[in-house]
Amino acid sequence: MEQVKPTRMELMKKKAQIRLAEQGRDLLREKMDALIQEFFKILSTVSDSRDELEMVSQSADQALLIAQATDDLVTLKSAGLATRRSITVDISGKNIMGVPVPVIEKKRVSKSMFERGYGVITTSARIDETAERYEAEIDLLIKLAETETAMRRLGSEIQMNRRRVNALEQIMIPELKNQAKFIKNAIEEREREDLFRLKKVKSILERKKKSAKKKKAAEMK
Repeated sequence: MEQVKPTRMELMKKKAQIRLAEQGRDLLREKMDALIQEFFKILSTVSDSRDELEMVSQSADQALLIAQATDDLVTLKSAGLATRRSITVDISGKNIMGVPVPVIEKKRVSKSMFERGYGVITTSARIDETAERYEAEIDLLIKLAETETAMRRLGSEIQMNRRRVNALEQIMIPELKNQAKFIKNAIEEREREDLFRLKKVKSILERKKKSAKKKKAAEMK
């Protein structure tokens, strides 16, 4: 145990530290409960988005296979190269219970057949459908990136808060209580010793007083 001074002032200090640690633990618990609620809200959204993404991805792959099987591969490859371009996203942030999470603002990925850059006359409706489905998949991927990042950051914050609560509850508070108990026991033991000494001194004084009275009475005879 850490060396502590067994004084009443130190005991008051330890009791104040215990109260502060317990208040901190309770506040962290409240924050953790609120974070868990937010985490499960986002988890539900992520779960739905993943299911939707899987369906859209399968649909896009199927459309591509049909286009590869029925359309001229040179035309298909040319259309793919024509639509190839970078995607611009703007990333800002917001706070959820004090946890910074990203907000992704993107330019629209989905385009009309006239905006894709390939010749409308030389390509088939199957190629248009393939492009449309892959654009929808990219839209969902960007949306999912935002929510999954938020979910991971909330999860990390929950774990960190749980470790702090455990450290306070299992280590710091018990240690402070043990120190306070040690100080209290030491003070009580010292008070018992002081009381014993006082009683012993009182007994000696009383014996001396009685002896003096007897001596005085003997002298008067």
